[in-house]
Amino acid sequence: MLKFRKKSFLLKNNFFNLNYKSLLLLINLFLLLIFSAQNCLNNENSGFSENQYRIIDIFPHDNTAFTQGLVWKGNYFYESTGLYGRSSLRKVEIQTGNVLQKYDLPNDYFGEGITIFKDSIYQLTWKEQTGFIYDQETFQLIDTFSYSYEGWGITHDGKHLIISDGSPVLHFVDPCTMEEVKQVTVYFQKTPVRFINELEYIKGKIFANIWQTKQIAIINTDSGEVTNWLDLGGILDNIEINSSQDIDVLNGIAYDEDKGYLFVTGKFWPNIFQIKIMDNFVQ
Repeated sequence: MLKFRKKSFLLKNNFFNLNYKSLLLLINLFLLLIFSAQNCLNNENSGFSENQYRIIDIFPHDNTAFTQGLVWKGNYFYESTGLYGRSSLRKVEIQTGNVLQKYDLPNDYFGEGITIFKDSIYQLTWKEQTGFIYDQETFQLIDTFSYSYEGWGITHDGKHLIISDGSPVLHFVDPCTMEEVKQVTVYFQKTPVRFINELEYIKGKIFANIWQTKQIAIINTDSGEVTNWLDLGGILDNIEINSSQDIDVLNGIAYDEDKGYLFVTGKFWPNIFQIKIMDNFVQ
């Protein structure tokens, strides 16, 4: 009887262990399936690349343009191109990429960033420490201004022109006097961020291309802290690129305030991408 009871106990114990382990396995598999299904559903519904952005449309772009600045205004692009002997200011038709209006800079100026402030276009140059102010409609040169650093990117917050010089420093300039009123140092996790290039002011934040990277820094205007990074590393995978085509770095940010879309491109890129950033990505 003793052996029978012991055997019976062992059988029951083994049966219990087997059922317990099977139950745990089934629960884990069930949770895994739910998680996977939910993840797939979220990806299908959002269409966002790595939960950051979604491509809305792709427009043609002059692949000989060494893009240094980009602005969306009145359903047109205004673009600044660089390189000595090839720098220009352009008005571009969005749907076709056709250049509708163009002003060529003198050969000894290297064009850089642009912004439009109160119907005037402000354009920087790289090492010449000279900026140009044009009438937005006619491209007629109205005035020039000077600064003591390299010109890289420029935008405005409605009160000040905001200029980058390739360092971690942003210069805030009074557009009436062209005098600098303050500086803000850009940093991420207590480390200064260098090579800040093209700029776009969007809803209280500054979006900045970082030279030689495929990322856009989102900067707190007051503190200079980078609060997020928009990674565009895979965006060129969405177009066909000729192997002989010279593709340079990501550079050029424009913002359609009416629809909330960004436009991004690069130097010698054949296209401009219209993208939608995920809700709550900018904090």
